[in-house]
Amino acid sequence: MNNKELLKLNGISKAFGKMKVLSDINLSINLGEVVALVGDNGAGKSTLIKIITGVHKPTQGEIFFKNQKTKIKSVSHSRSIGIEAVYQERALADQQELYRNIFAGREITHFLGFMNIQKEKEETEKILKNTIGFTSKAITMNSTVENLSGGEKQGIAFGRSLYFDADLIILDEPTMGLSLQETEKVLGFVKGLKNKNKSAIFIDHNIFHVYDVADRFIILDRGKIMGQFTKEEISQTELMEKMISLHHSGNF
Repeated sequence: MNNKELLKLNGISKAFGKMKVLSDINLSINLGEVVALVGDNGAGKSTLIKIITGVHKPTQGEIFFKNQKTKIKSVSHSRSIGIEAVYQERALADQQELYRNIFAGREITHFLGFMNIQKEKEETEKILKNTIGFTSKAITMNSTVENLSGGEKQGIAFGRSLYFDADLIILDEPTMGLSLQETEKVLGFVKGLKNKNKSAIFIDHNIFHVYDVADRFIILDRGKIMGQFTKEEISQTELMEKMISLHHSGNF
């Protein structure tokens, strides 16, 4: 494993009973790299990221993170080592204030163990202004999620990941259902990750979105990696043609 590699998967397979959904997955994610994971529904993308985030355990294979072989035991374990996930709007509780959403499950406490709500609110204000760059006075630490736009919700999820110093951020369909303007905001957040030397796995059905921000593309089909390409190796049109060919014939 080289010093640039943040995550490496060796021979990862996953079966649910007799049904094999991932077969011999080998991939790596480098520091400061955005990798797009693309493929049809049922390709195995969701299962793969659930293994990386600790929801599922692999049936076979090895995971290396930050040069250490590791068994990711749970979602909380994946967070503790520096892996966070940003989902399409599902990541936040609509009825709760922003500060509660950001620190849910990771509350700031006083030395006696009581929640330090004032500190959480102060930290949330810093995240809004400094990490995410929200300038509107209409959005504060006491704002409820239900009053935010889709792009703003995703911004909060990004800010939370960066606050807890995630090295790898999993983006699962983060632009789904968003307007063009809101999508541009989210893609801007993704581009900003590289400036912070953070890495990301970006899953999206929209090739135009992933091609704009990704450095590398991994094509998954029926649980197998069918191809890996850097942006220099493949144009957007060629990537789309490969996806269409794979959908219709099962190969390139």
